[in-house]
Amino acid sequence: MGNKDTSFNTKTRPLNCNGKLIDFEIPKVMGILNLTPDSFYDGGKYSGIDKYLLQTEQMITEGAAVVDIGAFSSRPGAKLISMKKEAVRLIPVLKDLIKHFPQTIFSVDTYRSEIAKQCFETGAGIINDISGGNYDKEMFSTIAKLNIPYILMHLHGLPEDMQQNPIRKNASQEIKLFFQEKVDVLNKLGFDKIILDPGYGFGKSLDCNYEILKNQNNLRINNLPIMAGLSRKSVVNKVLNTKPKDALNGTTILNLMALQNGANILRVHDVKEAVETVKLFKYYENIDSCD
Repeated sequence: MGNKDTSFNTKTRPLNCNGKLIDFEIPKVMGILNLTPDSFYDGGKYSGIDKYLLQTEQMITEGAAVVDIGAFSSRPGAKLISMKKEAVRLIPVLKDLIKHFPQTIFSVDTYRSEIAKQCFETGAGIINDISGGNYDKEMFSTIAKLNIPYILMHLHGLPEDMQQNPIRKNASQEIKLFFQEKVDVLNKLGFDKIILDPGYGFGKSLDCNYEILKNQNNLRINNLPIMAGLSRKSVVNKVLNTKPKDALNGTTILNLMALQNGANILRVHDVKEAVETVKLFKYYENIDSCD
C-alpha cells in the first residue's frame, strides 16, 4: 500500500489561517507548546509567562511555521479537564503570544466548540481537535461558521482508556473510512479547510502505528494536507526501549519516514531538528542527477 511519490506536495492548496497563508510546497513544522502540568514529555515546563514566551520565540527562530498551544493533556491515561480550567489556562496565554508574535500562526489544541470560538475571536489561526468532532457535536458547525482551518484527528476511545483496548488490525482502513465520513460531513457544511491527522499513539497498537506510517499517503482524502505527530511518543520508545527525554533521534528518523510517506506538517517538540530533517528531505527529493 505504501506510496513514495511525494509530488502531491506542490498540488496541496494553501490554507488561509486568519489572514496568514500556509503553502505546502515545502513541508511545514509545527512546534508544540504545552501549558499543562501533566503532559507526557514537558508537563509544567512552560507554565510561567517568561518561560512560554521564551520557548515560543525559540521555536519561531528555529523555523516553526505554526505554534500549537495545548491546555489539557491527552497522554494515555489522562482525564479530560473542565472547560473553565481549559479556558483559564489557555486564553490569557494565547492573547500574550499573539501580542508578542503577531506574524505567527497559532494553532489551538481543543475538542470544545466554545473554546474554539473564543480562540478564533482572540486571533488563533487553526483549531486542532484530537477527537475529530466526536467529543462535541457542535464542533463541526462551529468550525464551518468560523471558516477556520481545522485539524481532523483520528482517536480510538478517550485519552484515559485509549490504550486499554487499542486498534490491533486494519488500522489504515479504519482511519481512511473515518476521514472519508468526517470530510464528507464538513464538505456538506460548505467547509474544506481541513488538515488530516492519523493520530499516532492515540488508541493504536504499536504495530498498527507503523502500519499507518507505511500507508500514510494512502489515507489522504481530496488531496488534503496530512500532519504527522510522532514526537517522542511511545511509537519510538517501545521499539528503542527509551524514555521520552531520550527519544529525539528516534523521532527524527520517524519524521523522515513520515515525510517520505506524504506528511505536509510535522508536529514536534524539537523544531530545529525537524526543520533540518525537512531541508535534507527536500534536497534529496529534488536531486535527479549530479550533472
